[in-house]
Amino acid sequence: MKVKSRHHLRSDEIDALCESIESSLGVRLDGDAFEAVEFADADYDIVLVDGEPAVMYIDDQPFLTVKGANQFPPTTNVVTVDAGAVSFVSSGADVMRPGITEADDTIEAGDLVAIAEETHGKVLAVGRALEDGDDLVGDSGKVVESIHHVGDDLFDFSV
Repeated sequence: MKVKSRHHLRSDEIDALCESIESSLGVRLDGDAFEAVEFADADYDIVLVDGEPAVMYIDDQPFLTVKGANQFPPTTNVVTVDAGAVSFVSSGADVMRPGITEADDTIEAGDLVAIAEETHGKVLAVGRALEDGDDLVGDSGKVVESIHHVGDDLFDFSV
């Protein structure tokens, strides 16, 4: 991943980012240094919180990265998958309805979601819900499109 530009966020930008993350995920970001990174070869930009890629912008909407979600565990917009889905989700596969054990019922189709495994609650991926939260658990069909996952370029990115 080639860095196009990098700069520290102003305090008003940090406040707006933290408020947006808190309203969508129910968690408050906490850090001393917030730095925006724009990539030349990616569809998203990120924010480093104390040097770690914690936030990504998808379609100009901030959302936690996998590392960010494990550092600041979200309380809303979370989809939980069973052990059988872990290897698939960790490899970047879309999430199928049978693998989901629980989903936040406030999720609406089109929302960004954190995909966590049920045993330890660790976030494995970030995706976009294709159905509302109360329709995510069931017998068949793809219901969450994967955007970012453990082991992809963003997950492995370091400064």
